[in-house]
Amino acid sequence: MAALLDLFLDYLRVERGLSRHTVDAYRRDVETFLGHLRRAGVDGPPAAKGRDVLSFLKSQRESGRSARTLARRLSALRTLYRFLLREGLAAASPLERLESPRLWKTLPHTLSRQEASAVVEVPDGEGPAALRDRAILEVLYATGLRVSEVSNLTLDQLDLTMGFVRTVGKGSKERLVPLGSRAQEAVAAYLAAGRPRLLKQRRAAHVFVSRLGRRLSRQSVWKVVKAACRRAGVSGGASPHTLRHSFATHLLEGGADLRSLQMMLGHADLATTQIYTHVTRERLRELVSRHHPRGGPRRGWPSGER
Repeated sequence: MAALLDLFLDYLRVERGLSRHTVDAYRRDVETFLGHLRRAGVDGPPAAKGRDVLSFLKSQRESGRSARTLARRLSALRTLYRFLLREGLAAASPLERLESPRLWKTLPHTLSRQEASAVVEVPDGEGPAALRDRAILEVLYATGLRVSEVSNLTLDQLDLTMGFVRTVGKGSKERLVPLGSRAQEAVAAYLAAGRPRLLKQRRAAHVFVSRLGRRLSRQSVWKVVKAACRRAGVSGGASPHTLRHSFATHLLEGGADLRSLQMMLGHADLATTQIYTHVTRERLRELVSRHHPRGGPRRGWPSGER
């Protein structure tokens, strides 16, 4: 089983060009499945039947896993079996007749324009860490980049003169994203007065570095955002992805078209981007309900329904 898993992960890394973070997620999901097969006495995925997959999903559900987690793990198994069939390592897939668990369409959590501005403006002062953190927050909100894309951003991907960031997203796909004037100013200030003081004569290719002069990790970027949200009084589990969702929602509210937004977010499928149209509709309903004199719930409806 271990050798088969290694082959599968190499396929994801080399042929599919997936990021380390995505490959690690696949690994965890498949390892969980392999552990279940081992305990059930099944000699690896090629020998598994539909009942073994159903037994796995049932055990996951009984252990408290959400429908979203089950759907993700089932998706990982579909990818695994497509690989096994392609390589001739399995005669058939036990997932042929299985459907993904139904998921409620959950809307991404976004900040209001005022909240987003408050979060971005939290880092204050001329200290190197404050200049760096302000630049990170400005870039996240101005571009909608993923946290890994900000962490991995290098100097040669920045063009402050033209106001663009060139980034490499999922599937090693490259895209250009405009960098707003506020973000350009924050990054320029950090590069001029913050980054040199963090590096202390050391050299580094990455834009955002730690006090030791190393690339700032994804976890460190998360901490920057969480700390800023806490200081700005923003609750609700705000994260770097919250700023990405807010970037997309505020652009749509301002009149941006879905296709342009899809390109900036790096979505392979336009359907993924369309979730933000639901967000803007929900926000419009909320505005009418809150501010219009006759915009409350209809009589006989539970509070909150429209």
